Amino acid sequence: MTFLIASRRILLSVAAVCALCVATELQAAQRIKDLAVLSGVRTNQLVGYGIVVGLDGSGDQTIQTPFTTQSLTSMLNQLGVTLPPGLNLQLRNIAAVMITAQMPAYARPGQAIDVTVSSMGNSRSLRGGTLMMAPLRGVDGQVYALAQGNVLVAGAGAAAGGTSVAINHLNAGRIPGGATVERPVQAVLGRGDFITYDTLDSDFTTVSRIVDTVNAVLGPDTAVAADARQVHIRAPIDPGQRVAFISRIENLLINPAEASPRVIVNSRTGSVVMNTRVTLGNCAVAHGNLTVSIQVDPSVSQPNPLAQGQTAVVERAQVEVKSDKSGLVVLPNAASLADVVRALNAVGATPTDLLAILQALKAAGALKAELEVI
Repeated sequence: MTFLIASRRILLSVAAVCALCVATELQAAQRIKDLAVLSGVRTNQLVGYGIVVGLDGSGDQTIQTPFTTQSLTSMLNQLGVTLPPGLNLQLRNIAAVMITAQMPAYARPGQAIDVTVSSMGNSRSLRGGTLMMAPLRGVDGQVYALAQGNVLVAGAGAAAGGTSVAINHLNAGRIPGGATVERPVQAVLGRGDFITYDTLDSDFTTVSRIVDTVNAVLGPDTAVAADARQVHIRAPIDPGQRVAFISRIENLLINPAEASPRVIVNSRTGSVVMNTRVTLGNCAVAHGNLTVSIQVDPSVSQPNPLAQGQTAVVERAQVEVKSDKSGLVVLPNAASLADVVRALNAVGATPTDLLAILQALKAAGALKAELEVI
């Protein structure tokens, strides 16, 4: 009886471990639509020029921005208002602006899209202004949308009942749903018998796994990889069947390749973001009153005789950060950049010091990651 109870407990433990592994695998899997985009289905950039009226004395100084008064005169002429020739307008409640918008794929006439309005003159603020009707054009010069509406500017400040400091730039604002699509852009769902997916990141492993998954579900030779970014998939010719086929493809789950080691440094705020694959090698860096020393010592990990494991070499690093002001900080058994950043913060390193040390580590070959500064 004792043996049966113990065996049942072992089986339950094995089942729990298997369930945990399956849950972890499913959690790591991602849909194809999250890793790749259908070629030809994209947003389109629109741009236009217009006038914002109704400003409370914060508009353009028309003497220094003559194009503002020229635009106003042209608009009034189109509305049937003729101004006397040679009239010098001195207006402070209008501003010339540039209008930008992104028209999504498959946008149809009558659909509303958001627009961004930005001052191009010397206006102090667009708060409280109204954008007059302005056409938005694509790269081909054709009008695809018309924009108009009240401009919303964040960062009201103390004068408008907000905080004592205006936290946003007041010469730019948004109009939610401020443009109406007038002309659609036709998106092509592939060419002939094939549709093409472009992965968001160039990676041969991810592309290969997409091809293997599609061929396993829909049959061999359905998908073929073109390069590290493109996958060609054979699809039905009928538009209705093709839409359902694309929906099925996009919801297939795959396990993407692990991201390459990368460190992102924000030089303005001193923020450092890294992934788990970042490692360090032997190195020593001296910067001002800071000295960073990193030494990696390999050690042998020997499993127990009955553990059925393998002998492995484990690299253990020791990080020392020395400062003339804060003394010596030692982090034993450290093998990641996080320990170096933590040690530098402990001795009061500034963002400039941190950026300089990371760049030096990268140049010396000790930082095993891609360093990106934003």
